[in-house]
Amino acid sequence: MKEKHNDSYDHVLKYTGLFGGVQGLSIVIGLVRNKIVAQLLGPAGMGLTSLFNSSVTFISNATSFGISFSAIRHVSELFEEGNQTKITHFIKVVRGWSLITALLGMLVCVLLGPLLSQWTFGWGDHTLHFVLLAPAVGMLAITGGETAILKGARSLKSLAVIQLLNVLLALVVSVPVYYFYGQTGIVPVIVVSAFIMMALTIRQSYRLYPLRMRGMNGVLGEGMEMIRFGIAFVLASAFGSFAEMFVRSFLNVSGALDAVGLYNAGFMLTMTYGGMVFSAMETDYFPRLSAVNNDRSQFVLMVNRQIEVALLIVAPLLVALIFGVHIIIPVLFTNEFLPIVPMIRFSALALYLRAIKLPICYMCLAKGEAKWFLFQESSYYVIMVIAIIFGYKWWGLDGTGIALLVAAFFEFVLVTILTHIRYGYWFSSAVIKNSVPQILFGVIAFFLSIRTSGVVYWLVGFVLFMMSLSFSIYVLHRKTSLWKKLTARFRK
Repeated sequence: MKEKHNDSYDHVLKYTGLFGGVQGLSIVIGLVRNKIVAQLLGPAGMGLTSLFNSSVTFISNATSFGISFSAIRHVSELFEEGNQTKITHFIKVVRGWSLITALLGMLVCVLLGPLLSQWTFGWGDHTLHFVLLAPAVGMLAITGGETAILKGARSLKSLAVIQLLNVLLALVVSVPVYYFYGQTGIVPVIVVSAFIMMALTIRQSYRLYPLRMRGMNGVLGEGMEMIRFGIAFVLASAFGSFAEMFVRSFLNVSGALDAVGLYNAGFMLTMTYGGMVFSAMETDYFPRLSAVNNDRSQFVLMVNRQIEVALLIVAPLLVALIFGVHIIIPVLFTNEFLPIVPMIRFSALALYLRAIKLPICYMCLAKGEAKWFLFQESSYYVIMVIAIIFGYKWWGLDGTGIALLVAAFFEFVLVTILTHIRYGYWFSSAVIKNSVPQILFGVIAFFLSIRTSGVVYWLVGFVLFMMSLSFSIYVLHRKTSLWKKLTARFRK
């Protein structure tokens, strides 16, 4: 039992580190791109880019029928069976539906162009911009279907290569365009970036499972189970994309385009970039959790172990972020983005709660109860939007950080109560013992980062970071065989 216990922690740590490392390297390249783009376009240009990107994401999520997520579960199940005939046939189903959703997404983007222009911007007519963005929506749909195939077939190396090449090529393409054309190049860059991602993905996917057009008749009807499972998920994603688009539109109208750019930069640094630790959830954790969803004890055990590892990895990074944020921002962006320092510190506290609640959120999806996932996500975004509206009106950009923390706490309470009632889930003693000290380190770091300055500031920050890091290393060393494996390799 002890060996099985160690293997489980080793597995979670291994794949969290693997996907987190790939995500981290992609983020470093992306940060270089953002740094250059921020200097070329400024906060206003970054805000404009954010508005267009959030609109494209919203339309894509709203018209994709959840294929990029629901197909993973079905392909993965067939892959485990090892029946190549069934896998090949179902991949035709996925690709057929992906093409349909691509055409639908493009049509919706063109037809809703005038409304999107009116809702997103409080000035000018941007209808043509949204019409020109329609191909990007279609290509995202194709990419989503092929990515689901690669994930379901556990082609992790291919996914890592795609991710890294995509970020690198986006850097190579976008910088010259922005340099010569400024804000005029924003729409072309978004479309070309979508094409690069699609081309890289289908290249790897077609190598694994070549495109076959024969036998496509009737396959769309066979994908209805996949579509039904994905509908609730896509509604949640679309709701989230709409909420993000609404928030940015609200900031644009209530404040200025600069406020959108500043908020987007702060959001990326915390909620998006901080998510690199959680990148293994969908690829590794979700399929494993689905496999044991009928075994209550294993189901709960797997959730608790995922929480432990995720929090132990992310906690020291958050302490470092809280104290080093005013150094990181000028490096990643420019000094013009320094007003978001308080926002990021509040948002960093929200990431502690996210590390705990995210593994719990997957429980209803693993059970096939996507409607409950929709309820959880929609409730969170409603609270987030309301909190940001009031937070920005009362405290400006600082208030948006407070709002994200309030919304995260609300979702944490909601998800915990809901899963306890439906599945009998509760935190293990190990989760509580390992979470309380790390969250305490984060709260102390937050308050001392505000109250101290100079040498004392850096000394306190270093001490708290080392305490958090030491605690994580101690627990992971005790629960995994990672240290033994590393020392064995060095001895060889």
